[in-house]
Amino acid sequence: MAMPPIAALEIGTSRTLVCVGEVGQGDRMRILGYGQSETRGVRKGQIIDVGQARVGVETALKQAESMSGVDVWQVLLAVTGGHIQSKSNPGIITIRDGVVRAEEKEEVKEIASDIPLDRDRQALHTLKQSYTLDDDRPGIAEPEGIRCNMMTLNMLAIHGLKNRIDSALDVAKSVKVEVTDVAFAGLCASLSTLSEEQKQRGVVVLDLGGGTTSYIAFANGIPVTAGCLAVGGDHITNDIALAFNLTLTRAEEMKRKEGCAVVEADAANQRITLVQESTERDERQISRRMLSTVINARVDETFRVLRKMLTSERVLPNLGAGVVLTGGGAYLRKIKDQAQHVFGLPCEIGLPVNVDGLEADQPAAFATATGLLMYGQMSYEDTSLFAPLRKFFKRMSK
Repeated sequence: MAMPPIAALEIGTSRTLVCVGEVGQGDRMRILGYGQSETRGVRKGQIIDVGQARVGVETALKQAESMSGVDVWQVLLAVTGGHIQSKSNPGIITIRDGVVRAEEKEEVKEIASDIPLDRDRQALHTLKQSYTLDDDRPGIAEPEGIRCNMMTLNMLAIHGLKNRIDSALDVAKSVKVEVTDVAFAGLCASLSTLSEEQKQRGVVVLDLGGGTTSYIAFANGIPVTAGCLAVGGDHITNDIALAFNLTLTRAEEMKRKEGCAVVEADAANQRITLVQESTERDERQISRRMLSTVINARVDETFRVLRKMLTSERVLPNLGAGVVLTGGGAYLRKIKDQAQHVFGLPCEIGLPVNVDGLEADQPAAFATATGLLMYGQMSYEDTSLFAPLRKFFKRMSK
């Protein structure tokens, strides 16, 4: 039986997005439609008011249903926030007959997947890294049939605080939709934007959201670290509002229209004219260079925190394919230049190249949602986890 349409829900700090897709030609995910709404009741990726957050979900859901022609009863949910962390856990077994068998691969995987976490934390993903045979043969991708006495498998666990995850689930439940699975936003963004070649060469995805920056890094084709900073585009907006005595609405507008992540030399004498919010007859001007200085300070600080983390985990030297920026923050002017400056690596905007049919002005802002659909597709095909979707998704009659 063909896979039914599936829906992805992303409750971001500044925007709520629902995306609906189905498997198209060549088993590629095809986008049927989407809906988006301004988010309320969320701060730094965390739910602080279920009632306010519900409004955004309801609006985005209705838009997505109308555009896609699909009644949505179940969704996949993307989560993020500063509480998301990762850790590597080894599983070790002795090879009984001196040659690795399939059943021993399953045994070591089960051991490595049993990752000790505090009681208040929940594992979102356990991702296979690589095998080591006899302590002196690391980086083995496929050990079956190889002779050795001992085998180690490392698994990367991505985990978060259970109560924060449950709060996001509560929002979905409040609009009478069932969440079939939960996934980390950074992992989802990587699914829709990265090629296997990039993962082999080494790459880090930075998903630049309104209140968070999620990240996941790959080296030699395997995930090596992941997590999230509770810093995003809204922090830049707040900085602008404070620096120039503006409302958050005007500061956000200025960031989008006039903002730049780099302090440009030729902007020294340029001025931006603002109509005063109290009366449209009064005007004032601000320095374009000062605006860029405020934005650059926050962007630079965020990237340097991430660089320090990647350096401390010995990941940075292995990122031959550089940095991929996704999320709405990727469209801040010259942010690629600032990323290249801080990380000392090539940088590009990550577009959802592994999906079809997405028609949007800023496709990188859809990387998480489209990747979440791909995550659902893979889970369905591998484990039939989403078999109940056959009952709950149907084409709307037109």
